[in-house]
Amino acid sequence: MLSSSQQRLLSAAAVAVVCHPSYPDSSCSPCSSDELRSFLQLRRPDLRLLDGEEEADHDEEEFVLIEDSAEEDEEMFQMLRGSGDDWEVMCFWQLCKELPARTVGRAWQLAYSTSRHGASLKSLYRKLSSTDSPVLIVIKDALDELFGAFLSDPLRPSETFYGTGETFLFMLHPRFKSFRWTGENSFFIKGDLDCFAVGGGSGHFGLWVDENLYLGRSSPCYTFNNCCLSETDDFRIMELEVWTFS
Repeated sequence: MLSSSQQRLLSAAAVAVVCHPSYPDSSCSPCSSDELRSFLQLRRPDLRLLDGEEEADHDEEEFVLIEDSAEEDEEMFQMLRGSGDDWEVMCFWQLCKELPARTVGRAWQLAYSTSRHGASLKSLYRKLSSTDSPVLIVIKDALDELFGAFLSDPLRPSETFYGTGETFLFMLHPRFKSFRWTGENSFFIKGDLDCFAVGGGSGHFGLWVDENLYLGRSSPCYTFNNCCLSETDDFRIMELEVWTFS
């Protein structure tokens, strides 16, 4: 998982979405999947939580997002602005709001993590080979910047680009910004044995990662009209996580 306080960002974001505004206390930021489950069982008995025996891999983290009303969204936004980890929670709250409607109510499952499963693109492909879920890729680089991509389809080796306009790139920290499909081309996702890429055009990729999941590059591309996601075009990956929606 992502180190220091950043390792609980996704859990904090999940709580931000499922917590009701009438619970504006600091307990809305569990720091582990176990604490998150206990919190939800206490606060939201109406939610369906998957039991351990229902999960294929007992050590994978999982939670479910539900859809709030517009009024509750605004109240939650104001509540989070006063929380202890403003930038962390707010960045992931914004990211959750960018996800397509078909992810609402789906369980988020950590399918791959370099800290748990090693740094190998082939291993990542194997982990995703049995799913047809969209995936969320979150990267932390050597400068502690967070960014990534939402893919409409699971990452896999491919002869050509594939995917749909649901795919987008995003920056999380130090600031949040998303880059959606421009309609200029359909270079969404491309998987090779020695790298994968998201977005393209004129020889540039919006996001490119090597086979060791260690070296990456980000450049402006026609697909998303994005800026460089990292501070520098080339970056070193400290952590990479891939989440699916089951």
